[in-house]
Amino acid sequence: MRLDEWSRTDRAGAAGKLMLGWVALLWLIEVVDLVTGHALDAYGIAPRSVDGLSGIPLAPFLHFGFDHVASNSVPLLVLGFVAALSGIRRFLALCAVVVAVDGLGVWLVAGADTVTAGASGLVFGLFGYLLVRGFVERRPLGVLVAVAIAAYWGTAILTGILPTNTTVSWQGHLFGLLTGVASAFLFPRRPLRE
Repeated sequence: MRLDEWSRTDRAGAAGKLMLGWVALLWLIEVVDLVTGHALDAYGIAPRSVDGLSGIPLAPFLHFGFDHVASNSVPLLVLGFVAALSGIRRFLALCAVVVAVDGLGVWLVAGADTVTAGASGLVFGLFGYLLVRGFVERRPLGVLVAVAIAAYWGTAILTGILPTNTTVSWQGHLFGLLTGVASAFLFPRRPLRE
């Protein structure tokens, strides 16, 4: 069966399994981090350092403790599931773009002598993508999803991009959000061939 022939149930099942596995992986990595005395924390994004570039693809999988991974788990699970419903390949491409652009933005502008890690840049990217996608594609269901997501997470997202908390990477949140919004224009859903 080709991917464009999947039923809605097939897509929902695949999206659900992908996101449950993704979030479980984040928790497993945090267990490994704990067991190794938080040795993995150093592999986040270190700004303006050549070695820090390797943290760009790793940072979304690393967290600074169980509270950190817990705060990202539910929004990543929900927003990722909704975004993945329109296609796993497109979803993975979206995630790759958000992780790369968000990570590069953090690498360029984050404070010196900091290390940034966590899935929140991706969460903010998925939020931005879903917020705009329905309007770009002119699909009523997508607009309804955008309104629901904005009503539930909008305030937290808006406060998360402000540089008011020195322990949170507002840069990662801001670049993630902007990349997600731009990605809604880069990855519009194309009508299925009949």
